[in-house]
Amino acid sequence: MEQQKQKSWFARNWPWVIPVTGCLGLIVLLIVGAGAAIFGVSKMITNSEPYEYAIEQASTNKEVISLLGDSIESDGIMKGDISLSNDDGHVDITIPIKGKKGKGKVSIKGEKTDGVWDYESIYVTIKSSGEEINLLDKNLEGI
Repeated sequence: MEQQKQKSWFARNWPWVIPVTGCLGLIVLLIVGAGAAIFGVSKMITNSEPYEYAIEQASTNKEVISLLGDSIESDGIMKGDISLSNDDGHVDITIPIKGKKGKGKVSIKGEKTDGVWDYESIYVTIKSSGEEINLLDKNLEGI
C-alpha cells in the first residue's frame, strides 16, 4: 500500500488565504490611518491659540477656581468647529474642563483677521449649577 504525502495546510488553502489576509491588511491599514488622522486633527486643535487661550483663562480665573477647584484642565473631546486659513479664521468651540471640586465647560467664539484673534465670547458654564462665568475681559480682547 502506497502512502500519499498530504499537502501542507497553506498549499491546500492558499486560494482563500491570500485574498482574506489582503482584505484584513487593508482594513487594518484603513483603521490605523483613520486613527492617525483623528489624532492629528485633535492635536492640531488642542495646540491652537483659541483652545490654549480659553483653557488658560479658565484656569486662572478666581471665580472659576473657587467653584471648580484648582488644577483646572481639559476633560475630554471638544465640540464645535475651528477653521484657519493663513492669517484668518473662525472658532466656535466648547471644551469640557474639570477641577478638584467639579466639572464644567468653557465656550469660545471668535474671528481671526490678519493674524489677530478677536474673541466675541469666552465663558465657563459650571456643570452642577449651570452658572455662567464670563472670562472675556474687554481690555484683553484681540490677543
